[in-house]
Amino acid sequence: MGVVDRIFTRVGALDDIAAGQSTFLVEMLETASILHNASRRSLLLFDEIGRGTSTYDGMAIARAVVEFLHHRPEVAAKTLFATHYHELVELASFLPRVKNYNVVVTEEEGRVVFLHRILPGGADRSYGIHVASWPGCPDRSSSGRRKC
Repeated sequence: MGVVDRIFTRVGALDDIAAGQSTFLVEMLETASILHNASRRSLLLFDEIGRGTSTYDGMAIARAVVEFLHHRPEVAAKTLFATHYHELVELASFLPRVKNYNVVVTEEEGRVVFLHRILPGGADRSYGIHVASWPGCPDRSSSGRRKC
C-alpha cells in the first residue's frame, strides 16, 4: 500500500445533543471534513455512511461519496468503504477503480458463522436478523410477526 500522509476514519455512531447535533449530522460533518482534507496519498476508512437517515437518502449519500472520491483525482485516496447497501455493488461495473469484497459467511444448523475471510465480490444477502438475535432480541412479536 505504501506510505500514507494521513488516515481518516468515519466509523461509529455519536451525537452531541448539547451542541444540537444528531448522530446523522455528526456523521455528515465528519464525512465532509474527510472529503475536504484528504489527499491522493491518504487512507480513508468509512463505515456505513448514510445510516442515520432514510434508506433512500442514505444510499444516495453513500453513492455520492463513492463517486466523489472516484472522480476527483486530488482526493482519489485509497478507501475502504463498508456498507450494507447492496445497490452500491453495481458501482464496480462502471467505476473502474471500485472493487467489491465481502466477508465469507456460512450457516451451520441455522446459525450464521463469520469465517473472518475476505473474498472478491459483493455480498448476496444481509445477516442483520441473525446478528440481532445474538444479544437476545426477540425474533417474533406477540402477534407472531418478526421483530428483529
